Amino acid sequence: MKTLRLPRRGLAAFSVVTAVAAAASSSAPAAAHAATPCGSIVSDAVIPAWARGGFSEPKPRVTHVLGRSDSIIAILFGARTLHAPPATGRNNKILWIARRQPSLGDMHIRAQRMRGTQLLGKPVSRLVPGGPGPSTIDLPAAGCWRFTLTWKTGHDTLDLGYAARS
Repeated sequence: MKTLRLPRRGLAAFSVVTAVAAAASSSAPAAAHAATPCGSIVSDAVIPAWARGGFSEPKPRVTHVLGRSDSIIAILFGARTLHAPPATGRNNKILWIARRQPSLGDMHIRAQRMRGTQLLGKPVSRLVPGGPGPSTIDLPAAGCWRFTLTWKTGHDTLDLGYAARS
């Protein structure tokens, strides 16, 4: 087995290049994701085939937001708009459906309010016991919220808009 021998100066340069390359590769996706403006893409189109279990129609059209990695879908019930604080007589009900089932274990939500690419305030945490499924997700303020979702069989992100209650 051959051993790579570098002069000290060469070893130092190699170490710096390796460290920079490693840092760039590990932070590039996170930096790119953070630089993505917050914006909820609410759709009334037919939901993906993998999310149709339990629906009676063969091609159901429901109000939903699809995760960036196509690993989860948030089906919004009651209205196209979520409210902060919740609207009188309406819940901020979301049905989470994960692409990979079953998902045993809780789903953890980290929500960060944003304006474009700027973070606003502190992130908040929510928990959906038992993993993706029905939930009520109330947040402390109106605005665009970036959700980072983690559950036993997956991880995804999506943006949801919460309107001020009128």
